[in-house]
Amino acid sequence: MRKKIVAGNWKCNTNLQEGVELAKAVNELVVAKGDKDVVVVLGTPFTHLTKVVESVDNNRIGVSAQNCGAEAKGAFTGEVSAEMVKSTGATYVILGHSERREYYNETSEILNKKVALTLENGLTPIYCCGEPLEIREAETQNDFVKKQLDETVFQLPVDEFKKLVIAYEPIWAIGTGKTASTQQAQDMLAFIRSLIADKFGKDVAEEISILYGGSCKASNAPELFSQPDIDGGLIGGASLKAEEFLGIINAY
Repeated sequence: MRKKIVAGNWKCNTNLQEGVELAKAVNELVVAKGDKDVVVVLGTPFTHLTKVVESVDNNRIGVSAQNCGAEAKGAFTGEVSAEMVKSTGATYVILGHSERREYYNETSEILNKKVALTLENGLTPIYCCGEPLEIREAETQNDFVKKQLDETVFQLPVDEFKKLVIAYEPIWAIGTGKTASTQQAQDMLAFIRSLIADKFGKDVAEEISILYGGSCKASNAPELFSQPDIDGGLIGGASLKAEEFLGIINAY
């Protein structure tokens, strides 16, 4: 049975005090009203991780970094290693987000190192893939996403790959107010699952949770989450509002 997962990605938002208050508000709602069958994850800035872990019921809410360094330790000023993330009590790391790829030039080679270090430290990678608008308009999105996966997580041994969560995020639908149609989202997630089946076998494909990310909110989450291959969402802006985020958690 695949896990249903709703993960918030706060991005570069909230100072520490605001973040702790948001986490407490989400925690209160999840504990009181949240669907107990849904895994809830809060992806916070590095500065917030320890305090957010301390502020939530860790049996109901997991905490995630939004990135980690590509090296284990050393003279890499400003970097935060996977081991450092682990030491805060966080249990997830978002890797390969389109903003990291575009703005910080994260290549497949860099992401392979980050995935390996994340897994070595017992953290669960939420691994992002997805195409920009020009690729979608050229109708070559399947080839684009396949290449992203072939160059990175499809090189893992099956036992390691099974520890991942995959998140598909059409770049043209992130923070734009645009959303892939329900059918577009379902088609891509079904395609990704078929690639996993081809590479690792059908049983593995049926175990892996695949999330949709891209302007998902409480109003459209029920339709998206009703699709057979959409196991949840990687939520951006809507995760910054506790009541809205709860609406997504309860959208199944």
